[in-house]
Amino acid sequence: MWDQKEILTFIETEPRLLRPLNYPERAPGNGSIVLETAKGKVGVINVQARTFMQPILENPFRSIEAAVAKMRHETSNIIVDVHGETTSEKIAMGRFLDGKVSAVIGTHTHVQTADEQIFPGGTAFLCDAGMCGPINSILGRAIDPIMNRFVSNLPASFPVAGGEVRLRGAVVEIDEGTGRAVRINRVDEPGPRVTASSESVPKTDVEQMPSSEQT
Repeated sequence: MWDQKEILTFIETEPRLLRPLNYPERAPGNGSIVLETAKGKVGVINVQARTFMQPILENPFRSIEAAVAKMRHETSNIIVDVHGETTSEKIAMGRFLDGKVSAVIGTHTHVQTADEQIFPGGTAFLCDAGMCGPINSILGRAIDPIMNRFVSNLPASFPVAGGEVRLRGAVVEIDEGTGRAVRINRVDEPGPRVTASSESVPKTDVEQMPSSEQT
């Protein structure tokens, strides 16, 4: 998220744009927000896991424990986006927060999982929401450049793929009085076809191998 320098000033003016909660103090932006909705207040928290992730941030479990306790004074309806590489760490976060937040949804690997469930304490969980983008691709990027990068180990630009698009994610129904999840459903819907990008993407960690999000 820091690849474009303009984000450093923009993120300070747009509170709905979150960066991981567990960045060091004084990092631009915020890791959480409480939004006013027609159904009442809804809290949203973003936290980054540590296993196989760069940069390695503060302990996400300790960071989010304090943030959730503070947020619950305003609302019990809390959604957590845990951005992580390993399923074990994301599941551990879901179990850690069971009964304290409404939902824990994992992101980062771009591949939707089929483990949607509601834990005993009333927290909905999905290990990874998946990717919104072209499916005839390698994690949204054109296939050949990614394959050649793995084969040759040489630097390459990874343009966005074209073709059929899928919208993936989750819909969570919450009892706004208690903050407990009532239902969670995976979303996997077709979208419009897109034209492949003819431009190279800016050089970012997308060009460094291997990692699920880095392609």
